[in-house]
Amino acid sequence: MFLWPQLRHRALQAERLKIIRRIEQTTGSRVITLIHRQERVSLFGIPFYRYIDIEDSEQILRAVRTTPPDKPITLILHTPGGLVLAAAQIALALKAHPAKTTVIVPHYAMSGGTLIALAADEILMDPHAVLGPVDPQLSDPRVGSVPAISVLKVVQKKGVEKVSDLTLIKADIAEKAVRQLEELVIELTEDKLGREGAEKLAKELVHTSYPHDWPLLPNKLREMGLPVKVGIPPEIYQLMELYPQAT
Repeated sequence: MFLWPQLRHRALQAERLKIIRRIEQTTGSRVITLIHRQERVSLFGIPFYRYIDIEDSEQILRAVRTTPPDKPITLILHTPGGLVLAAAQIALALKAHPAKTTVIVPHYAMSGGTLIALAADEILMDPHAVLGPVDPQLSDPRVGSVPAISVLKVVQKKGVEKVSDLTLIKADIAEKAVRQLEELVIELTEDKLGREGAEKLAKELVHTSYPHDWPLLPNKLREMGLPVKVGIPPEIYQLMELYPQAT
């Protein structure tokens, strides 16, 4: 009764590893996964414990670092996003890898996931997979988070004299956060798009008129100049089936 969930989890991990090895053989690359999905282990429908089976930024940095310089890297990416710091670390490590880097997006890679995808030499996506805007979000105890761009617009519309000191402090933080994301997007894409193209992309993704969770489909991403190709290996779908969503 108590061993069954652990045995089931080990069997699941073994099956995942088998498919990952198959993808490595097919692509001739080192496969790294960042699949941010919560799972529930249960017996007869009664949950025992929950866990997140993902490689965090520290593990991915280690995986990139231990990959031979001449070995291509394939990163399978499925995430709603996360901390800018962690996403930036992964993106910069991926960009610095000398051999070809490919990001595969089977379903979605939003926010920080999009930042990581920008670092790759090539992005492979399912026809209906999406990336998203990378406009920074500021924590707010009342509503959870607010877009940094919106804070700046409030101050601009009302005027400095008509907003509180707290709003002005938030606006200062928002301005720094926006500048940080702009510079990061440019750094990640300038070699592929040129300076002008990278700056234009940064404006579209950071100074966005879309909500933070707005889906950007492959055709739109190609219009922005990103190296997106539609179509992913069938093994990727098999792998994703081994990461069940918690119910």
